[in-house]
Amino acid sequence: MTYDISKASAPKMPNLRKGTDCIKILLSQVSQDMHEPLVPMLFPILGAHISGTEFQYPDLSWKEPCGMMSNLVAESGGNKGQLSSLVEAICRDFRQHDEMELIKLVEWQKLIKTKSANKEKPARPEVAFWFPPSDVTNPAFIQNAMACESKGGRTQYLNLPEVEMADRMCGGHKQISQMLRNIYDRQRAGALRATADGVTGNPLLRANLTISSTPFASRKFYRNELFNGTFGRMVFSYKARTSRDGRIPRQGTYSSEFYAKLDGYLARLSICQGRYVIKPLNKLTDHLAQDMANLADLTDDDVLWDISKRAIVSAWKAGCILWILNGQTWTNGMGELVEWLVYHDLWSKMQIFADLLGQNADSICEAQRRGPKNLLDNLPESFNMAQLEALRLDLGKSKEGTANQLRKWTHRKFITYSAQTGLYSKTQQYLLGNSKSK
Repeated sequence: MTYDISKASAPKMPNLRKGTDCIKILLSQVSQDMHEPLVPMLFPILGAHISGTEFQYPDLSWKEPCGMMSNLVAESGGNKGQLSSLVEAICRDFRQHDEMELIKLVEWQKLIKTKSANKEKPARPEVAFWFPPSDVTNPAFIQNAMACESKGGRTQYLNLPEVEMADRMCGGHKQISQMLRNIYDRQRAGALRATADGVTGNPLLRANLTISSTPFASRKFYRNELFNGTFGRMVFSYKARTSRDGRIPRQGTYSSEFYAKLDGYLARLSICQGRYVIKPLNKLTDHLAQDMANLADLTDDDVLWDISKRAIVSAWKAGCILWILNGQTWTNGMGELVEWLVYHDLWSKMQIFADLLGQNADSICEAQRRGPKNLLDNLPESFNMAQLEALRLDLGKSKEGTANQLRKWTHRKFITYSAQTGLYSKTQQYLLGNSKSK
């Protein structure tokens, strides 16, 4: 395991090396303090530029780089607004397309007004917006999904500056869980919906979302979605409160040179079509799955294990996008970034929701926002069963799970048992791997 997510400080992002040039170009336009928080937010935006492309996941299923959802979480005044500037830069072509679609609607509305009541009205033109407004209503979202599906399965992208806007898009907070899960899993909307002209439909939901929110708003919004699968499907990127240094962060100038470089990468996304298998990415994904199993066993945390599965899928999709951006070539630098994305997502979730995942609590006290505790780390190099029992009880875990945890640690070669002394000892393999993550 490369990163320790039990600490209050965020896992440090690796240096952006070969294969991540597009990410470096985008980060050149934001302040230094927003580099790490904004990287996970870039992939849903970039992924919305891909249409007609599928990649094979290690389980042999085929997935599109759609259904990608990321939530940027920072305190009020924490520079979350810089995301919107990046969104507008990346989605300039979306804006141009949507302006032409809007002209079609305006012309149709003018034509309608010229027709008398007894005259046959012209049919509403089918328009598909790639970048709908952030205050889109649920009927409009579904109608647009129908149009995007009929025009080749295009992905619509939405940027919601406030998390509460998702209620409006999903038809109310009670509908949030099902809608977001359908978006992530590329499922149909789930019901026939009537549009303004009486047409009904149940479109396949191809959409990518980015959301911004404060920690308080995030906890209030997701507190009832933590255990139904919705929470795990959302990638979180948390920016902790920084020190009062009295300096105003500097943003980029978005020059013509910047746009020329960016457009070259966006063109690679737009023209990529077909089915692909990225073997080195899938090999890394299998390795990450094993790391997550090890981490869950070390912490005896089933919730962490459950949410890690979709964190890996989301990072894998980001890897597919990086592969296209890099001219359909894989590099070790890209693998390092994909691995970091998994740990950063899990760390962010634990920082914001750790107490809610363990119990129903309302406090957002900084002391309660802690990551999963590595039980083996909190034991001496040699220990007995009673010491682990005491540690588990101190952390609110059952005494009965002690023997099972010792079996798991032994199976994973974290510890060995000496029948002569009755003690368990940490293996050199574990100690070496653990020192690298610190």
